[in-house]
Amino acid sequence: MKNKVETTIESLFRKTVRNDSKVKNAFLLVHSDKIDFHINLAEGKTGEIQSTPNQPNYMASVGKLFTSAIIGLLHEQGVLSFDDKISQHLDRALMDKLHVYKGKDYSYDIQIRHLLNQSSGLPDNFYPLFDKLLKDPGFTITPREAIIWAKQNVNPSAPPGKKAYYTDTNYHLLGLIVENVRGTPFHEALRELIFAPLGMNHSYMLHASEPIEDSGLPIAEFYADNIQVNELKGFAGIDYAGGGVVAPLEELLIFMKALVTGNLVSTDTLAIMKNDKAKLYPNFDYGYGIWQVKPIPLLIPVKFNSWGVLGATGAFMFYHPELETYLIGNFNHTSYQRKCVRFMFKVINSIWKYTK
Repeated sequence: MKNKVETTIESLFRKTVRNDSKVKNAFLLVHSDKIDFHINLAEGKTGEIQSTPNQPNYMASVGKLFTSAIIGLLHEQGVLSFDDKISQHLDRALMDKLHVYKGKDYSYDIQIRHLLNQSSGLPDNFYPLFDKLLKDPGFTITPREAIIWAKQNVNPSAPPGKKAYYTDTNYHLLGLIVENVRGTPFHEALRELIFAPLGMNHSYMLHASEPIEDSGLPIAEFYADNIQVNELKGFAGIDYAGGGVVAPLEELLIFMKALVTGNLVSTDTLAIMKNDKAKLYPNFDYGYGIWQVKPIPLLIPVKFNSWGVLGATGAFMFYHPELETYLIGNFNHTSYQRKCVRFMFKVINSIWKYTK
């Protein structure tokens, strides 16, 4: 029976990729401790090279969970607190008129927790700047400049703590906070606090660092429309701590297992990260970098209860507690930003049928 579910999932994955001409390469890892099940698949090509399961993948906003985990570790170390005002860790020039909503300045009311659960009310800087990059491949901007650009060009959506609004500006600020309290670049925090301790030796930050060990495998290409984005150096300043993580799927599994089992941050800290959440969409709540499926009668059954993180390239990294199953994948194309969720639910459904 286990072989049957493996065949079902593999067939679903390969059929999905082969039937979509936009997808050049895609990857899927499913691991279940409950049914002793593990598959790691690759489909398509990177350039002229056949894709392999061990290739490093750029995981887009999946990287936000790494950023929130770093903040969680610093919280545990007493370096900062989730409840800190961000002004405690950022300079006055950056804070000046950062959040002015309907004529009132809320800049000094923003807490770190508001950045983490997307409730700061700050505007998004990613998509406007990404559009600039796609039109001008030579466009570059630093994360700090990207924050300043947002406060000068886009309006906030609400006072802090009043409304969830998904924005990379929040995670750019978190990245700068990490750099300020540690005195090191963000990519070094990733390596020193997560990659090295967990043995994620082939993981790194796009256009910012190198892996501890070179796997000899090329990064899987990722696309927006027909534009290969990973070659655009200016993408690093737009993505930064809101994404940026490049890793093979087996190492992403190491990260998620460590997070779930309390071997990265403590179980108490993880509980805060999950429970201090905002209502992002009708079918999702958002914790500290954590998307949480909300069942909806007739539309989203309880069997899809899971949590994790999504990325704009069709990347996902989720854990299903009842099935004790990890689901990690990437379609490496922006057209799968939402479709990847439907695909993931189909995989969950296949395993659910097997276990029930």
